[in-house]
Amino acid sequence: MKQKAVILGCGMVGATIARDLATDDQFEVTVADVSADNLARVSGVTNVTIRVADLSTPQAVADVIQEADVVLGAMPSRLGRMVLQTVIEAGKSFSDISFMIEDAREFDGLAQRKGVTAVVDCGVAPGLANLIIGHCYATLDRTDRIAYYVGGLPKSPAWPYFYKAPFAPSDVIEEYTRPARLRVDGRNVVRPALSEAERICFEGIGELEAFNTDGLRSLLDTIDCPNMVEKTLRWPGHAELMAIFRETGFFSKEEIDVRGTRVRPLDVTAKLLFPMWTYKPGEEEFTILRVVVEGQERGEQVRLIYELYDVYDAQSDQTSMARTTGFPCAIVGRMLARGEITQNGVLPPELLGKHPGMLERITEELSRRGVHIQHRRELL
Repeated sequence: MKQKAVILGCGMVGATIARDLATDDQFEVTVADVSADNLARVSGVTNVTIRVADLSTPQAVADVIQEADVVLGAMPSRLGRMVLQTVIEAGKSFSDISFMIEDAREFDGLAQRKGVTAVVDCGVAPGLANLIIGHCYATLDRTDRIAYYVGGLPKSPAWPYFYKAPFAPSDVIEEYTRPARLRVDGRNVVRPALSEAERICFEGIGELEAFNTDGLRSLLDTIDCPNMVEKTLRWPGHAELMAIFRETGFFSKEEIDVRGTRVRPLDVTAKLLFPMWTYKPGEEEFTILRVVVEGQERGEQVRLIYELYDVYDAQSDQTSMARTTGFPCAIVGRMLARGEITQNGVLPPELLGKHPGMLERITEELSRRGVHIQHRRELL
């Protein structure tokens, strides 16, 4: 008997998850979204049922997932916490890519009482980066330093922003305003987003700039390492421009009066940026991820380096960001449905990565889909 998989959200990532699961005869796939235009992305795909639904309330989410055996989430970050709580309360296991500001682990106790598993932050970064870090942490005898760098970028950067967004501009702006938490010499510290920019050269790409963003999240609690940092990658010049916007107040959520009308500068900025940051059909882009973990292994000081480079797939018309975010979520969703992940609770991916063979299993599945992770070991 087929299992029922319900996907919440049918943006670029949700549609990618739906298409991936639809190839598996084990599942009956339903994808729900409030937007008929979004649902058109999977209209006519064999083994996919579309459902128009406003998923902005707990009751609406509960109605959609009522018959589900496994749920997969690709909702906007502002709805992430509500959706996670609702899915867990319904007693459904969950694979989710929604990047919520809140700490998803506040529902760990609830998930354990309900006997379900929710794998959160299950995309590329957070997601694959966490999985790799958890694996390295379990492999090394001592971990001294962790740094990871990630970005989704247009292949042909253009003035004035040298950037386009693979998801909602408001979510990108959130990365530029939320203070970045990192660990330095064993102490948790907070730095402004966009700070401490540095230039890094990537083979086949060229020079990119890396700056602090708040991507470590659960790693600060689950990984015992004295030095940890996460940085976002952009083409050079973008970070300074965004810092100017932020300091001028264009990203503020506080209402101001404009000719008698109360408006949030963030809403106006996001509205203006959207057409300029939106990829044109078929426009080439790429996703780059580098994870560096240093420590001691069998008496040697080593550096473990993992890299992912993925590009827009013209044949399937899938962006690299949708592929590298959606495929991990779909792979973990399958594993949940098959009972291959038995630990209940809210699990960030690094906890999965600590299990022997888990990273190898997921990277093998990604390779079958054309997403490849290279790694090497260096002596220090």
